[in-house]
Amino acid sequence: MDYCFMTDSNSDIPYTYIDEHKIPVVYMPYVLDGKESFADLGRGGVAKDFFDKMRQGAVPVTSLLPTPDYFDYFEPILKEQDLLFIAFSSQLSATLQNVYEAREELLKKYPERKFVVVDTLSISAIQTLLIYGAHKLYLEGKPIEEVAGWVEANRMHARCWLMVDDLKYLWRGGRITGTTAFFGTMMNLKPILAMGKEGKIVPADKAQGRQKALRMLAEKTAADIEDPENQTLIIIHGDVEDDAKRLEEFIRKLIPNIGGVTLTYIGPVIGTHCGPGTVAICFFGKERTI
Repeated sequence: MDYCFMTDSNSDIPYTYIDEHKIPVVYMPYVLDGKESFADLGRGGVAKDFFDKMRQGAVPVTSLLPTPDYFDYFEPILKEQDLLFIAFSSQLSATLQNVYEAREELLKKYPERKFVVVDTLSISAIQTLLIYGAHKLYLEGKPIEEVAGWVEANRMHARCWLMVDDLKYLWRGGRITGTTAFFGTMMNLKPILAMGKEGKIVPADKAQGRQKALRMLAEKTAADIEDPENQTLIIIHGDVEDDAKRLEEFIRKLIPNIGGVTLTYIGPVIGTHCGPGTVAICFFGKERTI
């Protein structure tokens, strides 16, 4: 290839796919119990322990990757070839501004290179779906502009419905007020969220109790999915595999012609903001409307 295909670990893309296809990845940091670590896409099997510690009261935090670190990731590639970087949503972090700053400086140094950055307006497994589709085109030898254009054309069709178990994590992240979190918890309300058209996680509905919430996720997916027989849905969870399997059962009953379903853990960086007990389903479907 005359250019390099690259992404970031906030996609939660499985390390097995990364290793198989030798895709360079920018790894994002988080701090737990005073120790900084970097998302490893499941390679170290740390997700269960991470969510266990959160249940026991640990409060992990995430931070921006500084611009100089992006130089370290990007410059060795640009010395040799052009670069396409598939990035997580600019609306969920200021990190992408550091990417743009690094790109501007590096293109001054390597003016003969192309360095294309695509904002997926997605994160976690929703971003993974876009990476899979774009990387397929890359492997077919499509030019950098065509692959970037495919992501931009399809990012509004990369959909996600999710529920969280404890509203305090949304409250810490500023998504809801403390009063809403308190009364929502008292009433056992489970907010139903979605990846919105602006690239933010937005409230969409609510259900009383986990079972009703899981059914609602399945029903909303069935209403929104397109071409189900030719795609594989991704269910991600915050260490609640039984609920993820239950959601898969609901999905298979409502969408019997589904091409496939995979289950996987949410990574620590994303898990910091949604908490243990989260369940989400990601797929391609109708264009985002909220």
